[in-house]
Amino acid sequence: MTQIVDYTNEHHRTSVIELWETAFGYETAHNTPSLVIDKKLAIADGLFFVALANDGVVGTVLAGYDGHRGWLYSVAVHPAQRRQGLGARLVRHAELALTARGCMKINLQIVSANESVKSFYESLGYAVEPRISMGKKVEVNIPAPTDSPVRL
Repeated sequence: MTQIVDYTNEHHRTSVIELWETAFGYETAHNTPSLVIDKKLAIADGLFFVALANDGVVGTVLAGYDGHRGWLYSVAVHPAQRRQGLGARLVRHAELALTARGCMKINLQIVSANESVKSFYESLGYAVEPRISMGKKVEVNIPAPTDSPVRL
């Protein structure tokens, strides 16, 4: 049985990194898996979840909440576990965690050419909205501070 738990065990780190590299490819320094993990843990918001099967990581979802909107990130399922409902369970788990914090709207971004992922999220009730997504890359990916939680 696959269970979804908070990411609290550092021994899952290597498995999460391997899963993300398999699922996403990570071609830029802006998405270095080890930095993503460190920065998420430094925030200490309790919105980093892993799916475990036989004590191994087979799925992940990160969520964020700024008091206004929630976001889903890094929804990943091991290729051998796909098409069995685990991705939907991970999304639902994150949705419940966000709504428990008062979140009333959840956003996510996907690559526009990825029709299968678009269809997956549509099957969960997400819809393309008439919005423009804008972003700005900064030149340096700064490591997470060693004293957490992060305060700027």
